[in-house]
Amino acid sequence: MPIKQRNKRKNSNKLLVLLSIVLLMIVAVSLIGQKYYNWILDSNVKLNNAQTTSLYIPSNSSFNNLLTSINELGILENVKSFKWVAEKKKFSTVKPGHYLIKEGMSNNDLVNLLRSGNQTPIKVTFNNIRTKEELSGIISHYIEADSISLLNSLNDKSLFNELNVSSETILTLFLPNTYEFWWNTDAEDFIRRMQSEYKSFWNDKRVKQAKQIGLTPKEVSILAAIVDEETIKADEKPKVAGLYLNRLKKRIRLQADPTVKYALGDFSIQRVLSKDLEIDSPYNTYKYAGLPPGPIRVPSISGINAVLNRTEHDYLYMCAKEDFSGYHNFAKTLRQHNQNAAKFQRALNKKRIYR
Repeated sequence: MPIKQRNKRKNSNKLLVLLSIVLLMIVAVSLIGQKYYNWILDSNVKLNNAQTTSLYIPSNSSFNNLLTSINELGILENVKSFKWVAEKKKFSTVKPGHYLIKEGMSNNDLVNLLRSGNQTPIKVTFNNIRTKEELSGIISHYIEADSISLLNSLNDKSLFNELNVSSETILTLFLPNTYEFWWNTDAEDFIRRMQSEYKSFWNDKRVKQAKQIGLTPKEVSILAAIVDEETIKADEKPKVAGLYLNRLKKRIRLQADPTVKYALGDFSIQRVLSKDLEIDSPYNTYKYAGLPPGPIRVPSISGINAVLNRTEHDYLYMCAKEDFSGYHNFAKTLRQHNQNAAKFQRALNKKRIYR
């Protein structure tokens, strides 16, 4: 074969090899590009038949802490791809909170959500609370603050000054209801939020109603707590409130059994005994006149409204009905009351309830 033809064929072979290499490189780049494209935009969140799940990121979390939280949930099909996307999008500063993760989210979606700090609020519900310890324990199940930090804040004297409350009256700030909070709310901010809700509740109309019956908002809450403990019947609460307001007006000691139970630290008591009435506590309304220094429980909104909209009557005494219906017999005179009390005591004896 002539030299010219051999050179031509050689050059042609080189060109084919070069073209093959280029094509292979294009294919490789395409495959790599497709891989990373998929890492960015393809679904990477799998929730096992659920549509959403909650991711909680504690305060002061690092990116590694975040990865640990995600791994514990087991929601990512490919953790490596998430880390790669996070690195490329320069996501390193972690914002704490509660995030709602949706089925089928891509790494890009997830990184954007977490980087933005666009967390989902949580609903906090509380009711039937008697003590600070109870309140702290329940709230700690909803928000990041633990029960110890909540209880410490509820006993923080410096916070009392800011909120215009005392250790005895701080529970008046808490109105049982359902509220929306950021999960990473700390203990003091939780209490401040409750004070804000308290101020909104005590609008001009309610403050005026309280003034008309000679009480401050805090005093209304203290009385409402007694009403709440006296009866579980919502339709009876205004009547009970009216009775205690009558006694306050006439400067008669309230003589409310629930205040004695509070002083004894035992609300399970079904029968208050004569010896119980001798306990020396400012909460014992058999021994001390007027309202106790603070609420004996977190008062309910229905209890507060019962005091503000009390039933006007002349009753001064009440005793649980002997049928154990939860309702009470009311009396205007001590003689009538003693008759009602005797009927209830016989019913207790019949059921062998001695404490």
